[in-house]
Amino acid sequence: MIELKDVSVRVTVDGRDEPKTLLRGVDLELPERRIGVIGANGSGKSTLLRLLNGLVLPSEGTVRVNGAGTADHGRQVRCQVGFVFTDPLSQLVMPTGREDVELSLRRSVKNAAERARRAEAVLDRFGLLHLADQSIYELSGGERQLLALAVVLAVDPAVLVLDEPSTLLDLRNKELLRRTVAALPQQVVMSTHDLELALDMDRVLVVDNAGVVFDGGPAAAVAHYRALCAASFEDAP
Repeated sequence: MIELKDVSVRVTVDGRDEPKTLLRGVDLELPERRIGVIGANGSGKSTLLRLLNGLVLPSEGTVRVNGAGTADHGRQVRCQVGFVFTDPLSQLVMPTGREDVELSLRRSVKNAAERARRAEAVLDRFGLLHLADQSIYELSGGERQLLALAVVLAVDPAVLVLDEPSTLLDLRNKELLRRTVAALPQQVVMSTHDLELALDMDRVLVVDNAGVVFDGGPAAAVAHYRALCAASFEDAP
């Protein structure tokens, strides 16, 4: 269970007297298997997602994953919650996929031979074994995104958080991502601008102006977001 209780996030911005509010007054319990987060750029989506594994800490309130608070037990939470960034190159740090997966396993698998065997098994599971020794810069956007997923899932987290994972993907790779995510046993929390992906979720949050303004079924959430977008055009000068 992921729980957020009265969570707000504020940051100090150079040149401003008052801190900027990135998220305000969020109360959520998230037990569903597939949770989507939609909203405009700058609305607070990424801040909400980064709260879930302690990449961002609340200025007020608490975030807990299976009872462990992100502020007090950050390492424990990060072992349970894997995070995949929008751009996979921001988290693929080794020259090849094989090395990246082995690096991910280094803390949990001490024996080098076993670590190599496990890494091959992970790469094979995601259909990436034939690309294991290629430079990550030679891979396509979809292959990199799948590799980033493999690296995070190698340590078997309970929760997978995906921050706009389809942004850099073409239609074929977006469908590959969609099928891969659907088959995962982990709980998935995913922000996306792709409303078709949002419709696959069990529950969808709409984030706007630093708050959760709608929380419900996917079809109703997408309709609410579309109405918000339409209203913004009507209010424009």
